[in-house]
Amino acid sequence: MAINYKDLGLASTKDLFAKAVEGGYAIPAYNFNNLEQMQAILLACVETKSPVILQVSSGARKYANATLLRNMARGAVEYVKELGYEIPVVLHLDHGDTFELCKDCIDNGFSSVMIDGSHHSYEENVALTKKVVEYAHAHGVTVEGELGVLAGVEDDVVAETSSYTKPEEVEDFVKRTGVDSLAISIGTSHGANKFTPAQCTRNEEGVLVPPPLRFDILEEIEKRIPGFPIVLHGSSSVPQEHVETINKFGGALKDAIGIPEEQLRKAAKSAVCKINIDSDGRLAMTAAVRKVFTEKPAEFDPRKYLGPARELLKELYMHKNEHVLGSANRA
Repeated sequence: MAINYKDLGLASTKDLFAKAVEGGYAIPAYNFNNLEQMQAILLACVETKSPVILQVSSGARKYANATLLRNMARGAVEYVKELGYEIPVVLHLDHGDTFELCKDCIDNGFSSVMIDGSHHSYEENVALTKKVVEYAHAHGVTVEGELGVLAGVEDDVVAETSSYTKPEEVEDFVKRTGVDSLAISIGTSHGANKFTPAQCTRNEEGVLVPPPLRFDILEEIEKRIPGFPIVLHGSSSVPQEHVETINKFGGALKDAIGIPEEQLRKAAKSAVCKINIDSDGRLAMTAAVRKVFTEKPAEFDPRKYLGPARELLKELYMHKNEHVLGSANRA
């Protein structure tokens, strides 16, 4: 029997996106695969009074089990109440690639799904997205579509090269599919190695600076579909302090470069109302765990290394909400 997201106490993106567009901020969309990640996300968002989108990829569902994740989401709502300040919590499928996957998530209580047909031809993307929208809307669930391709690797999403979203396609796509939000490609990419050194320039301090996001494309899209909710994927900034910690304690991350936070803040003040961040969280957790393992090699209690990882992750997400996305005090 299908489970409605409202029965789990989850929120819809519809009203949240409208408020975000009007308020000039973006709602954080943080991926989770386990308990510690979910705890860090919820603690950070409750303490900063930020709405939040809990994202689950197809890889996360395989890793953690779909039933367990659904019940974790139910528990997340109760956990938020216990923390003393209720924030809206959305459960979202990240990068769904088939109708069957989206349907299964909708039937299992997700309040939002993404159907990523960007790897298909334009007409195939339209047809697939429309099919998902029709099923989702019949159950009160919102749908995110995608135009343009982001390069990089993240879970099952792999693309060697990116292609910018074509502004001339967005009106037709939105009208024909009925999507509730649109993920676009303006220069972000998946993973921690978003750019090669050859693509970057060096500032006066000798630090590599990646090419700027294509705000001209974003502005043209906004003109064509004014006020329509826009989404940015691949928006981790790859904090160098975490990269340095990982490498200091035995890691081998080379040329890990992300999106400058000031560019994401600028995007969040536009119609971009949802920004996806995953790799930054992975880096923070890995940095904390490596540090414990190196400084305390006899430690074998998972709580003693996952606890510090959870705390560092919480600090990272509080920073994102307050200084990057502008979502603090918006719940």
